[in-house]
Amino acid sequence: MRRTGPATSGDFAARIARLQPHALPAVVLLLVSLLFVRLATSDENLGAATLLLVGVAAACLGHSVLREAAIGRAVRRLRRLAALDQADGRSLDSLVGSVERHFAANEERLGQRHRLTGLPTREPLLARIAADGDGTLGILFFPDVERLSAFDTALADRLCTILADRTARMVSRRMVAHVDRSQIAIWYGPDSDASNAVTELEAVRYALGSAITEDGREILPEIRCGHARMADTASPDALLARARAAATLGPAAPEGARVSADPIAEVRDRFAIEQDLRQAIARHELSLHYQPLIDSADARVCGAEALLRWTHTSRGMVPPSTFIPIMEDAGLSEEIGLWVLNSACREARRWQTASLGALRVAVNASAHQLARPDVRALVERSFRRHRLPASALELELTESAATQDTEHTRALFDSLRALGVTIAIDDFGTGFSSLTALRTLAFDKIKIDRQFVTEVDRRRDSQAICQSIIALGRGLGARVLAEGVERREEYLWLRQHGCTHFQGFHFARPMPPADFEAFVRAPDTLAALLAVDPTAIQTSISKRLTA
Repeated sequence: MRRTGPATSGDFAARIARLQPHALPAVVLLLVSLLFVRLATSDENLGAATLLLVGVAAACLGHSVLREAAIGRAVRRLRRLAALDQADGRSLDSLVGSVERHFAANEERLGQRHRLTGLPTREPLLARIAADGDGTLGILFFPDVERLSAFDTALADRLCTILADRTARMVSRRMVAHVDRSQIAIWYGPDSDASNAVTELEAVRYALGSAITEDGREILPEIRCGHARMADTASPDALLARARAAATLGPAAPEGARVSADPIAEVRDRFAIEQDLRQAIARHELSLHYQPLIDSADARVCGAEALLRWTHTSRGMVPPSTFIPIMEDAGLSEEIGLWVLNSACREARRWQTASLGALRVAVNASAHQLARPDVRALVERSFRRHRLPASALELELTESAATQDTEHTRALFDSLRALGVTIAIDDFGTGFSSLTALRTLAFDKIKIDRQFVTEVDRRRDSQAICQSIIALGRGLGARVLAEGVERREEYLWLRQHGCTHFQGFHFARPMPPADFEAFVRAPDTLAALLAVDPTAIQTSISKRLTA
């Protein structure tokens, strides 16, 4: 039963102290404001209000004894200064009741706000989706928040708060919710066109990628996004699950992946490498090395594969096996891949002006790059920008990437070859693709994977596979190149069985541009490696230069 008597200082202190600590900051302004409205402003009253603030602060820190003592002292001082009588006591009781009612009305709302960002949580988002009935849900995923959480929770929280605040300000007309530690949802209701929603979501993702400075460290955050339409799902929960999966789905860890003895240290180091890699282009730390491609039939260097190298300012040369997987996981393949393409085209053009003959530069293309709808335009823009003939550019992609979406790949290959660009299938024999899928694709070269080339002169299983690939290439009208040739015996066996193009350490390692040019101009060196008469190579070079 509700008490009708006057409030006492002890009652007031106890009732305020019972408020949950996480809710007290939300009512402190209301409480102090009401007290100042009820009582005349004076220095003494200000001191009493200050005690109330001390009590609230103590409550937030979990000091229950201190908070009750501070609030109790504040009430006693206010009673004494105002000379409150019984009627005033009831007024004070009414005041405390008002605060409690305000708290009760807001408790549910406060529980549906994320403690870190203050954004609505999953429940109000699902309620809004259910009420609207139709729309598109976008998810922004912040992988850096996940990585930082392993070794610096405070920095992870600050980064998440900054990103969430930026998102809310950019799409202030939309409902923005914090649905997971590292995921922010944007709801585009039935009044939003699905294609416009996706366009806006991509624009937000791009804008959020700008640099953030925290603790004297510049962070270039990785932002991923995904979306799903209510029309394609059975319920708001299913919609949220599908959108989250679209944003967070990434490459699975390889079978037999190594487990670090110090996973936190490894995560910290990986995060540092990723952040440095995001700035490697601007810092001019990336370069290309070139590994010669050998045509044994014409006894000449016919081109080179452009291979990415990273010389870090403090780490030195970072192995490709270390930074390439991080580059792909962090979504940097497109940006760095475009830099590689332009740099390779520029160098290939320089070969022509240096009278090195008709050399072709081979550039690796990832599945992410091929999935871009404007990939043909990017390739054409690159070789035209550097005035490089299309025939001097070769794009390499793995067998598995080429057969992921054969309809898209076939159309892309046809459009690129129509420009004059050469297409090569890399790592052939490792992708487990069907011959039916390969038969529908038009390409110019097959590269036998190194695992089948190693010790091919000794292993019968490798011999059978290599012979089959050589015969397949001949049947499809494609050149066959053996990569990873490290021993003279491997080269001789492959050449004897019909392979005419080679790449590997037996001939030359990847080298800087100046060393590659010197290698092309050294016929005696190549003659010894090919076991042919040096004059044959010199004659071949002369014919090319006068053609």
